[in-house]
Amino acid sequence: MDRTERFYRLQQLLEQRRVVPRELALAELGVSLATFKRDLEYLRERLHAPIVWDREQGGYRFEAADPHGPRYGLPGLWFNASEIHALLTMEQLLANLQPGLLEPHVGPLRQRIRVLLDSGDHSADEVSRRIRLLQSAARQVDSGRFQRISHGLLARQRLRIVHYNRARDEESVREVSPQRLVYYRDNWYLDAWCHARKGLRSFAVDSIRDVAGLDSRAREVSASTLERELAAGYGIFAGARTRLARLRFTPQRARWVAQEHWHPRQQGWFEADGHYRLDLPYSGAHELVMDILKYGPDVEVLAPADLRRRVADALAEAARQYR
Repeated sequence: MDRTERFYRLQQLLEQRRVVPRELALAELGVSLATFKRDLEYLRERLHAPIVWDREQGGYRFEAADPHGPRYGLPGLWFNASEIHALLTMEQLLANLQPGLLEPHVGPLRQRIRVLLDSGDHSADEVSRRIRLLQSAARQVDSGRFQRISHGLLARQRLRIVHYNRARDEESVREVSPQRLVYYRDNWYLDAWCHARKGLRSFAVDSIRDVAGLDSRAREVSASTLERELAAGYGIFAGARTRLARLRFTPQRARWVAQEHWHPRQQGWFEADGHYRLDLPYSGAHELVMDILKYGPDVEVLAPADLRRRVADALAEAARQYR
């Protein structure tokens, strides 16, 4: 029985029997007296459990709670040791979603998670020291703008944004109805209905240079439409109209790519000579081209012709940099 389970079992005993003799507690929990005392100390000091020793009745019992004191309560869900450790992934992910960006919202949740971690057989600090999550290519987002976007999103309020287009190096003012925030590849994106373009668009939040709430009610777009328009093709640069990319990887690179998930509707198979074929839908080619280029000579675009030409041109331009 791990530490968390012991906490729940002791609470159950106290609620059922009202008074629990020490010998019964040790037998039911299967621990030594020293371990039992450490558990009691943790429950009292960290979780504010009102457990007292009743000398007259010869056992432990719950004392009437102080209405002005801290509230006691074990988490409402049962966690075993493996699940407690898995909570660390949640805690670190919350901590790494760019420091301070979501702190007002997730700070209390992170504290509860750390209490859960501490209730296991290994402390939260020890688990944190042994397990790490690292971000790659995360772009910084202004916390004030992020808060205004998230408020408008949840309040179902239209927003006026100033969006910077990096490709064209220009700004544009848009009125949008925010639909959802997406955390994708270590960066935030806002899916919204753009009233100027009369369609759904995804905006990188770090490229939104200004944002203000408007009095107008946001236009609602169904979840099915969002998925159809923005998730049908490859990655965040998706759309309703998709094409099929056909890629062929070398036998050596196939050892990695065969285990990778690029798209929910991808199809992959090994050829007789060990090469690996990967077919997947895409809409805008920008992100797909970047992923293809990182494999260099280990991948060939078989189709469509314009995607093959685009990758070839990018590789040729890169080669010219080294001549």
